[in-house]
Amino acid sequence: MPRATGTFSIDSWEPQPYDEAEGAALSRIHLTKTFDGDLLGTSTTDIITAVAQVEGSAAYAGFERFAGTAHGRKGTFVLHHTATSHAGESALSWTILPDSGTGELLGIRGGGQIVNDDGAHSFHLDYELG
Repeated sequence: MPRATGTFSIDSWEPQPYDEAEGAALSRIHLTKTFDGDLLGTSTTDIITAVAQVEGSAAYAGFERFAGTAHGRKGTFVLHHTATSHAGESALSWTILPDSGTGELLGIRGGGQIVNDDGAHSFHLDYELG
């Protein structure tokens, strides 16, 4: 199974808080990214975040449409994000939405992880083409 690795930068971050009641603040966030490495391209992402009152406790879920190339194959696909953090530990994973691939990425499936190292973002994505 091929593994795509690389980095991405966040080009825009547009939060829209919608519930800031006691316990946790909830927001919708629209963001755009640029990928470098085995994935070359851009993406648009929409996530829902929950940030607890205790610093470092948070979670998000969302969807991202990637457009570009994976190891030179051109197309698009959708990623499903799931992430949590607590007490300095975080888990950020993504899976490819089945049957969302287009172009030369038709039939792509798989998953991977994102690493946020003090604002520097890297990733790996293990995938196969059907």
